[in-house]
Amino acid sequence: MTKTALFLAALLAAAGASAQTVKLQTTEGDIRIELNAEKAPKTVANFLQYVKAGHYNGVIFHRVIGSFMIQTGGYDAKLNQRPTKAPIPLESDNGLSNVRGTIAMARTGDPNSATSQFFINVVDNGFSLDAMPGRIGTGYAVFGQVVEGMDVVDKIRAVDTRAVGVFENLPIKPIFITKAVIEPVKK
Repeated sequence: MTKTALFLAALLAAAGASAQTVKLQTTEGDIRIELNAEKAPKTVANFLQYVKAGHYNGVIFHRVIGSFMIQTGGYDAKLNQRPTKAPIPLESDNGLSNVRGTIAMARTGDPNSATSQFFINVVDNGFSLDAMPGRIGTGYAVFGQVVEGMDVVDKIRAVDTRAVGVFENLPIKPIFITKAVIEPVKK
């Protein structure tokens, strides 16, 4: 175990093994996400850096596929991409599955390309999005789950979308994360 992993494990133990939560305040209502730093430490640390920096405040849900997932974290209302930090290594082989209500990192075809964009699975997508056993660099890293606000997620997944330039599933009426807030760890 690395020093960082040991440090994170000690922090979790000191916090009574309570998981960190982030509240996404959206124009459709609040979504509360419980993060899993034990299974996806680098991904959770990356996500929290973006939350602390205010990166997610004012971004839109730019990809909504009602039978698949809702994606956000990268674009403002004018469809300008927000600047990002360096990509992080893929943590998809962590035992967490892309099932309904989980949150995972979006990435390109390069397994180690995730930066700020993430999605919430609205159906069970494990078969198509989980890491394949014995195949390094496959899958999408799950790093938490919705613990409150699946009704909001379902409201977002049901909106009408259209194609605009490279955006094939853009909501007709923009849906924003107005603010992302790290909540105090409950003991």
